[in-house]
Amino acid sequence: MRVLGLMSGTSADGVDAVLVELSGSADHPRWSLLRSASLDYPTSTRQLILAVGQGEAKTAASLLNLSETITKIQAAVALECDPEGQAQLVGCHGQTLWHRPPERSRTGELQRGASWQMLQAPLLAQLLKRPVIFDFRAADLALGGQGAPLVPKADAALLGRTKGWRALLNLGGIANLTLIPPDAGPDRLQPVRGWDCGPANSLIDLAMEQFSEGKESYDKGGRLATTGHCDEALILRWLAEPYFQLNPPKSTGRELFGRADLTRRLQDMQGRPIANQIATLTAFSAAVVAQDLQQLSNQNHPLPIELLVAGGGSQNLTLMRELNRRCRGLRLRRSDELQLPSQSREAMVFALLAWWHHLGYPGNAPAITGAQHEAVLGIRVNPA
Repeated sequence: MRVLGLMSGTSADGVDAVLVELSGSADHPRWSLLRSASLDYPTSTRQLILAVGQGEAKTAASLLNLSETITKIQAAVALECDPEGQAQLVGCHGQTLWHRPPERSRTGELQRGASWQMLQAPLLAQLLKRPVIFDFRAADLALGGQGAPLVPKADAALLGRTKGWRALLNLGGIANLTLIPPDAGPDRLQPVRGWDCGPANSLIDLAMEQFSEGKESYDKGGRLATTGHCDEALILRWLAEPYFQLNPPKSTGRELFGRADLTRRLQDMQGRPIANQIATLTAFSAAVVAQDLQQLSNQNHPLPIELLVAGGGSQNLTLMRELNRRCRGLRLRRSDELQLPSQSREAMVFALLAWWHHLGYPGNAPAITGAQHEAVLGIRVNPA
């Protein structure tokens, strides 16, 4: 079956699309990436998405217009990726505006989480003349889960297993980690694990935008960070903050690591050269991941033998060097080396999740999200 996958992450820089052919069993699919395409959001659209994601008040009319704009951009990149209309199904994540993980009240009662992925799915189905699967997180959240991350189970299906534990790190706005058990030995029966580590590009991108007065939206290749010096003492202090002490399942987003959080960290670095501030934020993103891996070791969990890196942050050479320096003993390489393009990986995940919905196969993993049980994820809408 040929499926289109559409993804726009917390960086809100645009939409990635893939056309994938999927066959075989649900848990061990055969797949082939046929085509891919990307389309940047216009600057005004990205700024509005980020403003809403920072909690800025907007009119109902502006939010309605934004949802229509996002949907039309999703349709445009889908048509660019699949101009002949080969796909029989579309899996679309939509644009996350706000994510609220579940939490326990003071009395111990579970308060369910919620997550808003903006999309007019009936309009998208009509524009593409194909069924669309969307709203992938809602069922897991209704079952008391985090609703995120959803990629680890799909990662395991797409990548398969190797002789030892394998880790896959996605560096989008947020860093999320997947741990895949080995194909042999006693640990082969262990479940796939995964969680959101903390900020990857979110704070770096916002800082670059602020320092450049909107002229630059990210530190291309990590060029500015490589000219600065990071403050290790400050990074250690930041790593002691509550989110980084939580055990999985855990998920997060710009509601925690957004502009307000950046303002606080920039105050901690006030008076220092801009290059040093960007270098510190970049090293902090790597240190968050390294600390999570060290905590695994402290819990007597076997460390992965390799760390595969995907997402836009894999293009930041300074961030990659910091990961290599801090994640000692791990073989670090980009997911492209396993024919899983780093830029397309999350779009492929949502193509797979749409296919799983079509098959009636559960897309979540309670060991990862904390949901009460497995569930088929997503809602299907057909063209009118």
